[in-house]
Order: sequence, then structure tokens, then C-alpha cells
Amino acid sequence: MNDFDSIYQRWYKKSFAFAKSYLHDSMAAEDIVSESIIKLWKSMSESNIEHPDALLFTILRNKTLDYLKHESIRKNAEKEMQETLNRELALRISTLEACDPDEIFSTELRNKIEQVLTLLPPKTREIFELSRFEGLSAKAIAEEKGLSVKSVEYHITQALKKLRRELKDFLPLFIFAFLFH
Repeated sequence: MNDFDSIYQRWYKKSFAFAKSYLHDSMAAEDIVSESIIKLWKSMSESNIEHPDALLFTILRNKTLDYLKHESIRKNAEKEMQETLNRELALRISTLEACDPDEIFSTELRNKIEQVLTLLPPKTREIFELSRFEGLSAKAIAEEKGLSVKSVEYHITQALKKLRRELKDFLPLFIFAFLFH
């Protein structure tokens, strides 16, 4: 009675029903039952087992418990990750709702921008102001200043890099005010 097929035939259905009743997952139950029957068969091959049904039940019980505990940990981790994502989303929503459009061009921001612009070389500052404050295209500025379009784009890029570095605390407002211009 120690051959695998007879052990499998004798206890598979009952074992599957037992595992499935706790797991509610047929594939997981099949895996656990197969592993348990293999473990029982190996144990029976190595020594005389007086109550193989009790040993099988113990193996099934332990494997099913391990699976359920693992699932519980996984579900709790997923729940915590979802809660973290929800909190982060709520924070982004509340931050955006609290964003006052009047503050985008607040005195403090305008003063800081003006302060940073004074640090730029005069030509770079002038080209940037023509582009961003007067709304001229790179081509129009190039024609007005006798420069290539690439040269104008270079000056604008340099000004934006300096502004990004200096206005990092105002970055969301800076992006809106200058990068999408």
C-alpha cells in the first residue's frame, strides 16, 4: 500500500475537499494536496507510519495554514500600499485645490524671478524677457537681434535652467508660468 498511485487514489479527493474548503482556490488546493501526498508517500517509504491519515491531515493542515498566513500578509501589504497611494493622491488633490491662481503670479514669486533674472548675462535676460514677457517667438527675436534661431533658443534654455535651479521651491508654479508659454 506504499505505492504512490494507491496513496494518491485513496486520499486525493478528501484532501482536495479539505484544502479547498479553507483556500477557496482550486489551483492552490491542488498544489497543496499534491505536495502533501508526495510528502506522505516519502514519509511512508522511509518508515512505517502507523496512522498515515493523521499524518496526511497534519501535513495538509500545516501547508494550508502556511498558505493562508502568507495570503494574509500579502493582502495586508497590498492594503497598506493602497492606503499609502490613496493618502498621496488625497495630498495631491488637496494641494491642487489649495493652489490659488492669484498666487501663481504673486509678488513673492515675481520678486524672486526678477532677482534671478538680474543674475543672467544681459543678452540672455533680454532674449528671455522678449520671449516670455512679450510673447515673441524665437524666430522674431532672432530677426530683431540679428541672431540665429538656435542662438535665441540657447539663451532661453540657459535662462530657464537658471530659473529652475533658483526657483526650485516654486517649481510647480514656475513650470506653469514659463515652460508652457
